[in-house]
Amino acid sequence: MKKDLIYQLALCSVPSIGYVHAKTLLQHFPTAESIFKAPVRMLEKVEGIGTARAKSIAAFKDFAAGEQEIRFMEKYQVRPIFMNDPDYPKRLLQCYDPPTLLFYKGKADLNAERMIAVIGTRIHSGYGKKMTEELIRSLAEEMPGVCIVSGLAFGIDAIAHTASLKHQLPTVGVLAHGMATIYPKEHAGLAREMMQEGGLLTEFTSRKAPDKHHFPTRNRIVAGCCDAVVVVETGVKGGSMITAELANGYNRDVFAIPGRVSDLRSEGCNQLIRDNKAAMLRTASDLMEWMGWKAQKKKALVQPKLFPELSPPEALLVELLRSREMVHMEEFRMRSGMTPGTLAGALLNLELQQVIELMPGKMYRLR
Repeated sequence: MKKDLIYQLALCSVPSIGYVHAKTLLQHFPTAESIFKAPVRMLEKVEGIGTARAKSIAAFKDFAAGEQEIRFMEKYQVRPIFMNDPDYPKRLLQCYDPPTLLFYKGKADLNAERMIAVIGTRIHSGYGKKMTEELIRSLAEEMPGVCIVSGLAFGIDAIAHTASLKHQLPTVGVLAHGMATIYPKEHAGLAREMMQEGGLLTEFTSRKAPDKHHFPTRNRIVAGCCDAVVVVETGVKGGSMITAELANGYNRDVFAIPGRVSDLRSEGCNQLIRDNKAAMLRTASDLMEWMGWKAQKKKALVQPKLFPELSPPEALLVELLRSREMVHMEEFRMRSGMTPGTLAGALLNLELQQVIELMPGKMYRLR
């Protein structure tokens, strides 16, 4: 375990090897260790790697930094989650640029059945606070156990985390820095509470500071690890708008709570709705209806004993597969009429239940 982790940490540190390259390499080699022990001629044949990157891997020798990081994780009970770990967030794996290695401290299931990101401006209004608290309260009533994800920042993020704790929902804070610190420092107490039933998640090693360029990188994890992203209140610029754009790129459903046209703190939400980049959200009931979760709550479909109990969207996908050996994701979308977020969620749940399996080229087949 420790030996594997040394190589996993090293893979994240090799110059010119980014998220996409690491994901590609792990499709050809079973472990991080096997990547470092492979001959250069074998590495350079992997698509997108080439001679320069292959030599960069072979020349890497700074394993001492990894040993120091392991000592930190052992001392503070931080759990590493590598890309091929069964507990790695499956939704993130659907993205083209998932983090190679995550660091996690907490109890929340990162593959919970339902995960929703609730984000917004740091300088919120009373309206934004009220709408966030009401959304979390009603989600707790309608969907007990739904996991709320946000960025532990001032404003809407902190309100979402606090409301989740109040209503006994697991909540995960995605950090833009390492676990050795909490930013902002005023949220240290909130972070401790969250680790009791929720958790803290980051891709940054322990001593990484909350540098400005880390926040957009962090936002892709918020967008990618959830079924849907809800933007409560934001201006036209800032992290929430970046996260909404990333979520759209990952085929996640994006929702925005509208505000007054004269309120600059709602200008971003109104723009997302106007540009058809987000659906207008008023209540948790709206979100459930858009996602197809309301139908699942009202009626459980009776299935043959061959399969576990499936929701209506999941049952439809299984039906499409019954007469075909394999179906492409795009064909599922066209024939089912589902929104991208609903389709991605249904496919993920079927994978987790081992009803279907993902093949190369975004093709799916029944197990």
